[in-house]
Amino acid sequence: MIKIFWVEDQSHWIDKFRPLLECSNFAPGAEGELPDDEHNRLEVFRFAEPALARIAQTDAGDAPHIAILDASLNGNDDGGFSVSKALLKKWPALPIVFLSEHSGTGIEQKAFEEGVTQDFIAKHQRNIEGVLLWRMKALLRQSLQPVANKKAQLVSGDLRIDLVSWEVWWQGNKLMNPANPARPLAPTPRKILRFLVEASPRPLTTMQMADLLEADIEKFSYASYRQHIKILRHSMAAAHGHEQEFMDQCRAGRYIATFGDEGAYCWKPL
Repeated sequence: MIKIFWVEDQSHWIDKFRPLLECSNFAPGAEGELPDDEHNRLEVFRFAEPALARIAQTDAGDAPHIAILDASLNGNDDGGFSVSKALLKKWPALPIVFLSEHSGTGIEQKAFEEGVTQDFIAKHQRNIEGVLLWRMKALLRQSLQPVANKKAQLVSGDLRIDLVSWEVWWQGNKLMNPANPARPLAPTPRKILRFLVEASPRPLTTMQMADLLEADIEKFSYASYRQHIKILRHSMAAAHGHEQEFMDQCRAGRYIATFGDEGAYCWKPL
């Protein structure tokens, strides 16, 4: 049995997919239906507001196994986005599928650019029931294997780093280039953040970071280290939503903190 968090504003889609989602056996390699007393647990919402309230009220240890979201809810093209961001803020590793009538549009593009979904499935396609099951099983196969999943992700508080794709999320928001929010954060700052998190609570000096990056120490100076840290802080501040608050926390010795007078920095989550 798995727990499915589902947000869909149209009754006919709920009626169409509910029996499938309740009865299907999502275990790796499994076929057929579950016994009646072992049906999957569905929580279904037709509006973003009650879904957001449910997320806020749910204990962090009672995470769903997967979420299925409609992108556009009751005429609001950002409805599914707001729910996805709230889910990822509370459970950064949660697999999320967008099941939408807006496949191939700017909404799908935005969903992937903002990192709010792992998959985007068009409702109006041949054999949609089979497609949905295949894709959900693929995502669950990864998330339900804790050892493999742990190796693929680095999580520290509200920070999540995907070690396969190198995408980084802070509080459910993907880190972007602060100079151009339409582009992802550059690779070197992302690598620096990973090494700081892995070393936490120990600080890393310029020479230590250069060694981890396999960089030329003649070119990777404290000035370049400091510049990458500046970019990281501004990127995370933008994702944080309250930029000044985040920067004040850094100055107070939290998050990406300056350490001593040796040109070192460290990661200190709250």
